[in-house]
Amino acid sequence: MEYLIPIAIALPFVLAVPAYVLSKKQVQAAYAVMIAACTAVFAMLAYVFVQNAEPAFQLNGILSLNISFKADGFRSMYALVAAFMWLMTSLFAPQYFHHGHAQGRYAMFTLLTLGATLGVFLSNDLITAFLFFEILSFTSYCWVIHEETPGAMRAGQTYLAIAILGGMAMLMGLMLLHVKTGTLAFEALPQALQGIEVSELYLPGALILAGFGAKAGMYPLHVWLPKAHPVAPAPASALLSGILTKVGIYGILVLSTRLFFDDVLWGNLLLGLGLINMLLGAVLALFSTDLKRTLACSSMSQIGFILLGVGMQSLLGEHNALAAQGTVLHMLNHSLIKLVLFMAAGVVYLNTHSLNLNEIQGYGRRKPGLMLIFMTGAASISGIPFFSGYASKTLLHEAVIEYVHHLDALGHNSTLYQGAEWLFVITGGITFCYMLKLFIVIFVQKHPTRQEEHDKRGRSMSALSTAALGLSALVLFALGLRPEGALTALANRSLPFLLAHEPAHEVHYLAWVNLYGGGKSLILGLVLYVTVVRLWLIKKDANGIQTYINPWPQWLDLEDRLYRPVVSMLTGLGMLICRPLGAIERVFTALYAALTFVVRLFDSLVDAVSLLLMRTILKPSVQSNPYVPVGNKFTFGLGRLMDTLSTFFRSVLGMQPKAQHHYIRLYAAVYSTAQDTLRRMLKTLSFGLILFALAIVLFLAFLLIK
Repeated sequence: MEYLIPIAIALPFVLAVPAYVLSKKQVQAAYAVMIAACTAVFAMLAYVFVQNAEPAFQLNGILSLNISFKADGFRSMYALVAAFMWLMTSLFAPQYFHHGHAQGRYAMFTLLTLGATLGVFLSNDLITAFLFFEILSFTSYCWVIHEETPGAMRAGQTYLAIAILGGMAMLMGLMLLHVKTGTLAFEALPQALQGIEVSELYLPGALILAGFGAKAGMYPLHVWLPKAHPVAPAPASALLSGILTKVGIYGILVLSTRLFFDDVLWGNLLLGLGLINMLLGAVLALFSTDLKRTLACSSMSQIGFILLGVGMQSLLGEHNALAAQGTVLHMLNHSLIKLVLFMAAGVVYLNTHSLNLNEIQGYGRRKPGLMLIFMTGAASISGIPFFSGYASKTLLHEAVIEYVHHLDALGHNSTLYQGAEWLFVITGGITFCYMLKLFIVIFVQKHPTRQEEHDKRGRSMSALSTAALGLSALVLFALGLRPEGALTALANRSLPFLLAHEPAHEVHYLAWVNLYGGGKSLILGLVLYVTVVRLWLIKKDANGIQTYINPWPQWLDLEDRLYRPVVSMLTGLGMLICRPLGAIERVFTALYAALTFVVRLFDSLVDAVSLLLMRTILKPSVQSNPYVPVGNKFTFGLGRLMDTLSTFFRSVLGMQPKAQHHYIRLYAAVYSTAQDTLRRMLKTLSFGLILFALAIVLFLAFLLIK
């Protein structure tokens, strides 16, 4: 069984290029390969998960490293979730890209990203996780820029910048951690930390957190998330939001459980970042007037809930059972929720060619199937009872209250954590408010001018798309219908990876205290919708038509106001530092020119003597013609050979000879095209290489400071 792990990881990599090649002849063949690969991977991982044997596999001697994998309860579950989401989005992709471009490219990079994602989730050491994490960053970049619009290219720049700088920070952290511990294996890390002060781990831990946090969309490295999701295709957005952010959470979980299991400072850091993510993402989603941007900001907010759960695990230490269960289940629920919601958003976009709430208003009024699918995701993320999100939010809420009671019992001040509990409730209310806003806009309100056009639209989903959206919503609904069953079992299987134990008592999700806690958020959400949305976020335009507005000030854009100016400043500083070196360079250049002149003078004398000898004593009997009319010597020689063979065989077979120098020109053209393509590729990579060089400079500066 252990060989199923590397096969499941390698299969998407192996089939990626054939999918791209087949798309050149028939694009449906590429989709067939993609769906077949995802189906095979899902079947293998489902078998591994059901067997529950925790197989492990290690490959030694790769770049002087050991690449190791393991499929325990948590890792096999999340690898299976990833495979399921890839399969569903692959079924949805043929309809979504029916009139799109570069469909073969999308299929290829989707399979490459699947293999890299599985490599991270099944990794058994930080080096393996880092290797596949970096592959994942570059393959998923092609999702962001797929549409090739100016907005998509700019969002791709941001995504690539965050990925490169985050990866460099993570690499520095891994090197520092390896120096201190001598190992990066998950199982060996707790034992290797014996005798090491936790304060010595804060610097490597912070650097690794920056790398994984950037992928998770953690504040303040979240800037790529609200910009990349709206411009990416809907199937890719579902995976970016539902799975790729969990790759970052996976790394943060490893850090928290292996390095900072019972550390209050680390727990407070993640709790604080989680609260910022929760509230900021929810507010941005509430103000947004773009459907996919709203869902993207919602993802940022839900990542905050998960970070809060990870922080509570560190704060509660050995009593972290509820926090661990809530973290795992909210990861699972958010993945499936965003799978449903982003694919539903894709259906809306396909039929309206817009994501603006004022233009898609009323589209779903006569589409009960799409309405039920969207409602399942919206109700789940809002924490409504009998939907899956209610269970995970209840556990996270109980974890915060448990820590407040723990501090009160010890006689410590718990005011800050009581405030965190209120922020939890408030953010839950904002979540319900913006999801209610989306549901009413799409499925309840009438469009002031285009409602008849919306109502006359035909079938909104193909058979494959209906299967993908319907099955995803059905799984999400079934998990939440009775959380004491499947959800609790999945959470308990994941607890050993988080170094947590099962709760001492069973959680009664429908107990009054839990219903009351969730009910506060729902009531607050209704109040916010009536007051904030209806009275503040809806204004009448010049024609008296009510339109949704986004009052969020543009000058608060963290990327434009901080990150890009800082990068420009550092680039200018580097040029300023290099200018004095330019004077030294010019001196050496002049000296080099003088020496070059002398060397060439002697070289000319030698050439003259050699030419004289070749014309007299060493004169060859047959003169060769070194002239190459097109291409280079290799293409010219190969072309002459092929032209000769072609002329011979055509004369033997009685066929007309080809044009003179046919193959010479053909191979020269191929060579020229390859050179031009390479030149274009280098230009597209220039931005990434500049950032890489900047990261190297920062790394060297860091070493000098140390």
